[in-house]
Amino acid sequence: MRRAPLYSASTPRAQPAAGSAAPQATAAPMPTPANAAAQRAGGVARHRPWLMAGLAALLGAALAATLLLRFGPPGARALTQDDIDRAVLHTLNTKSLPAPAAKAFEAVRGSVVKVIGLSDAKEAQAKDGKDAKEGKEGKDSKDAKRARPKVERDGDETEREERGVGTGVVIMDNGTILTNLHVVFGARRIKVIFADGLEADADLIALRPEHDLAVLRARKLPDDLKPATMRSTHDLKPGDRVTAVGFPFGIGPSVSHGVVSGLKREFRSPEGQRILTNLIQFDAAANPGNSGGPLVTDDGEVVGIVTAIYNPTEERFFVGIGFAVPIENAAQAAGMPPF
Repeated sequence: MRRAPLYSASTPRAQPAAGSAAPQATAAPMPTPANAAAQRAGGVARHRPWLMAGLAALLGAALAATLLLRFGPPGARALTQDDIDRAVLHTLNTKSLPAPAAKAFEAVRGSVVKVIGLSDAKEAQAKDGKDAKEGKEGKDSKDAKRARPKVERDGDETEREERGVGTGVVIMDNGTILTNLHVVFGARRIKVIFADGLEADADLIALRPEHDLAVLRARKLPDDLKPATMRSTHDLKPGDRVTAVGFPFGIGPSVSHGVVSGLKREFRSPEGQRILTNLIQFDAAANPGNSGGPLVTDDGEVVGIVTAIYNPTEERFFVGIGFAVPIENAAQAAGMPPF
């Protein structure tokens, strides 16, 4: 069978007139590389307008998509403040936002510790007996009437009795803890319990009696210990929301929420032996055991160390007035530079 040529440069021939002799057939030229290249170039030249048109259409589509994503569809109305306000109001009405106190607690919970001051059980019993003989009822003996303190035995078989329970807050990842001096004052041994349940002995490394502050250093640390974030009080104002975290009466960690009631307050201890100045007054509930705990902003930043509650009677419970030492004073007690 005769094969058709791949390329043909001949043009159609006219049919011979009737009665005329048919022309002799001539062989088609054989394709050569030069002929093939010329024909390919001709084909590309013939299709170049189509290729250019397709490329231009592709670039135009890409540009249109970019403009659509950036500026919106043609004729779209620009967002106004009313649109934004309606969207925010819709979200507030349909979504449950976390409470400020919950956010504050979540930010600081890993750095809050329970602080326990321990003394010799025999010494404590002797002191109670001496007070009873002299007709005295000190703060410690009143607490003993409510509940007998827990007694534990050390490795050296010495019985230790809880003489003070309070709160502390970790401010450095090496186990540096801020608390109140009155929580650990007179203790023969200090124990701290971290948020993950780890118990460790702690050493007293610094004191600042004029601010009722003590600085501890734990001997053992959790693997994931995270110190609290501290914030200056220079822009703190009455009415700002604050959260107190601690172990009131040993229960906790417990959370209470309120506002800053005043600044630069002064407090005299019930015994009249110490006057504390430049205090933050707040109304978040605090009770014995909250002492040494953090006073926290809604952002979870510590602005103070809870140190006292005011009650005009002899009872030791909260009536709406608490005091905290500004964190600037507390940080200086720990040897940290002021804000």
